[in-house]
Amino acid sequence: MPTIKHNPAELFAPYRCYSHATEIRGDSRLLIISGLNGYLRDGKTMPESFEEQADVIWQYIQTILKSANMDLHHLVSLRTYLADPKYDEANVQMRVKYLGTHQTSSTVICCQLLDPTWKLEIEAMAAT
Repeated sequence: MPTIKHNPAELFAPYRCYSHATEIRGDSRLLIISGLNGYLRDGKTMPESFEEQADVIWQYIQTILKSANMDLHHLVSLRTYLADPKYDEANVQMRVKYLGTHQTSSTVICCQLLDPTWKLEIEAMAAT
């Protein structure tokens, strides 16, 4: 089964055995998007607020989807990692902002993230 890596130039450069997304082709297409954080394109700068980081991540998700000729309505699964449960309502509001009435399977996990400046990280899967 062929796979295609999606690492759009509009995102920060991938690093150490990492791809922003992997598309699996066959009779149907499955795009698996790696966990994204709020780093800006330079890979060093990150907005401070939860909402700003979430906006960056959702823009990256849309950019990756576009690179695979997909859009947000192709999302079938989201896994969100929150640095603190206090971000739950803001996270719900961001999903509503970007997904509207589109529903995906979804998991939200509260945990310590790799970098203490990260407020969230999102993984996604899309299919056609």
